[in-house]
Amino acid sequence: MTDEGGGASRTTEPAAGTSAATDVSLREHLLALRAADIRFQNERDRRYTELQAERDRALIIKSADQAYRDEKANDLRDQISRERGEYASKTDLQGSIDTINATLKPLVEFVAAQQGVRQGGLDLRQAIAWVVAFILGAWAIFQAATG
Repeated sequence: MTDEGGGASRTTEPAAGTSAATDVSLREHLLALRAADIRFQNERDRRYTELQAERDRALIIKSADQAYRDEKANDLRDQISRERGEYASKTDLQGSIDTINATLKPLVEFVAAQQGVRQGGLDLRQAIAWVVAFILGAWAIFQAATG
């Protein structure tokens, strides 16, 4: 098995048909790799720095938002505390209703009694009117019969 222009992996001799324009020494190659590595690290550091700056900015915004929310929650809590004394509780309302009912009870009883007296008076007047009408009617009939 003969191989023309064998590869570097089979022999220590340079490969056949190489071009001087594309040949690069090991030193130049390693320097180029190192330069590319430095560029990569610089780019990575720049991106990490930008990322950290964005995180810091987001943290500041979050902190400001939390402070705003805390302030609004405290305002609402203060407002509720101030208004708590302005509204009557259920027991306060029930006590007031009981007091009003106790105050009005004699008046309600008096009005009910007066309506009963007036209603009774009307019934008595009607009864008297019927009796008078009956008596007059009977007298008229008696006068007509004797007459």
